[in-house]
Amino acid sequence: MRVPVVHQQARRRRARYVRLLWNGAEVLVTLGVVLMLLVVHQLWWTNRQAREGAERKVQALEREWEGEGEEDGGAENEEGRAAVGGSGSGGGSESSRDGSGAGSRRAPDSASATDPRPRWTQAYAILTIPRLGLRVPVAEGISKGNVLNKGYVGHYPGTAQPGRAGNFALAGHRNTHGEPFRYINRLRRGDRIEVETPAAVYTYVVDRTLAQTSAGDGGVIREIPRSTVRAGYGYTDPGYYLTLTTCTPEYTSKYRLVVWGKLGSMRPR
Repeated sequence: MRVPVVHQQARRRRARYVRLLWNGAEVLVTLGVVLMLLVVHQLWWTNRQAREGAERKVQALEREWEGEGEEDGGAENEEGRAAVGGSGSGGGSESSRDGSGAGSRRAPDSASATDPRPRWTQAYAILTIPRLGLRVPVAEGISKGNVLNKGYVGHYPGTAQPGRAGNFALAGHRNTHGEPFRYINRLRRGDRIEVETPAAVYTYVVDRTLAQTSAGDGGVIREIPRSTVRAGYGYTDPGYYLTLTTCTPEYTSKYRLVVWGKLGSMRPR
């Protein structure tokens, strides 16, 4: 008895469709797993690695500076205090505390002059933001691979160094790779931000926030920071400024969030 050819062809077609569907499902499941692993890697693993690396670098800098302090001895510490203007505590007059006036303009530069010029991508300072529980290294440059992706904060080349007149401008990731600037939107006027170097600790005070501006708004990191995109945001007078920049909204890099501070005080190490 002959089996109809039509039925055999139909069964073969159905079998091919089943195999194609099965193979397609396997591919989709594999892609889903790969994408999930990529997300886990970006949102968890890179954060863990970068944070641990940044913490180790902070500890290494602290040990290095403590060793230098022991070698320098007490006499040089007295010289450092004298360079600040004789106050010994970094407090001084009211004009010195709020970063305005002739005395405060000389004192920070005197101490920061003893800090060596950092090499490219070198971690050379520590940024501390008490409100956020943040303590991370500051490195020269804003290279992703050699600075930002390590969980460090990067110093914009060409802007002022800590404690010097002008604008000490920094960049940091808001998401992934340690995300040190994840919550800088929570900073409020009057919050303290400390920058520690081998020579001194500079305390800046948060003054203003620019919630959103163009990624190309270079005015926010100029010597006198002032937005070239958002009229009225920024400053018009020379001073001792700190600028923090990061991406916004979260998980995008379309715009920039900016926090500005002014130098309030400094004390030698």
